[in-house]
Amino acid sequence: MTTITPSRSRPDSRWPDRLAPLAAGWLGLWGVLALLATLTGAGYPFGANDPHGGDANLLRLVPVELATPLFAGVLLTAAVTALAMSRSAVRPPGALRALLAGYGWAVAFVLTVVVPDARLLVILGYLPMLIIGAPFGWPPVDYAEIFTWALFARFAALVGGLLLAGAVLAWQRRTAGACGGCGRDDRDRGWTTPAAATRWGRWAAGIAAAIPLAYALTRFAWAAGIPLGISRDFLAEMRETGLVWAGFGLGAFATVGAILTLGLVQRWGERFPRWMPGLAGRRVPVKLAVVPATLVAVAVTAATLGLLSNPEFWQLTHGFSLTGAPMLLWPFWGVALGTATYAYHLRRRGVCRRCGRG
Repeated sequence: MTTITPSRSRPDSRWPDRLAPLAAGWLGLWGVLALLATLTGAGYPFGANDPHGGDANLLRLVPVELATPLFAGVLLTAAVTALAMSRSAVRPPGALRALLAGYGWAVAFVLTVVVPDARLLVILGYLPMLIIGAPFGWPPVDYAEIFTWALFARFAALVGGLLLAGAVLAWQRRTAGACGGCGRDDRDRGWTTPAAATRWGRWAAGIAAAIPLAYALTRFAWAAGIPLGISRDFLAEMRETGLVWAGFGLGAFATVGAILTLGLVQRWGERFPRWMPGLAGRRVPVKLAVVPATLVAVAVTAATLGLLSNPEFWQLTHGFSLTGAPMLLWPFWGVALGTATYAYHLRRRGVCRRCGRG
């Protein structure tokens, strides 16, 4: 059974109060840029204006001439919403509170899940390979075609969505009389206790680790020359073009991610193992595990929405076959990983710096 060690109490933290102004500034900046794109007719990087990967993005369904001003309007109104949430914790009328929270969460969902699509996860998977291989000219790709304005805009949308989500969450907590930092109040919620989070967190971590391993298995099989779920001709074509090794890299990334996921419920996920010089025995910072795991959970969910809504994905994977079956499980992967990460946070958060509850 995993030993739970509460975090030590630290001085009061005011970071939740900074989320709303940060979100307002970030969304306002990008809203102004989107407004300029509307006026000039240039700069909108999604849909038909995205020559690389736009087919896997739901924004392809919205005509550019309509999407550009709509995007600007959504960003600017979301900035105003975040700015309104930066005020003191005065509870607004029920209808207004529901409207602000609903709009904030809706925009945050679009920015973090709809806009980024599968390219975000692909870049995260290939990034180690691109960084390590860059000095050696491998893989033989044009980096200017990978790190484009459209990719940068996806990451900017993700940052804005996460900032807005944090701002809405902190605002809802404050206006409900709970702690803006940890969300705790004087009511007892048994499922959030460390003991309860340990139980349901194990199930979530197990699912979140098994799904990427199933994906990696097919990619490793292709690299070994086994046409698992595909024809031998297609495997030969992938070996000639080098795609099989790109798939091997993604499989390796998925395997490492699965192992790290298990760390959310293992002792070595709380304290660095003995074989790590200089860190052995030290406490693993909670954010060191929570932040990357949250980003991957969001990226997986965004990739799922983009891929499963793309007709070309179903043609390439021949419908329900071994080629695409592991990716059909990605919706459960994103949810399970997010759940396991939240359980890890609940287990290790300890005494709140802000309210002293714990």
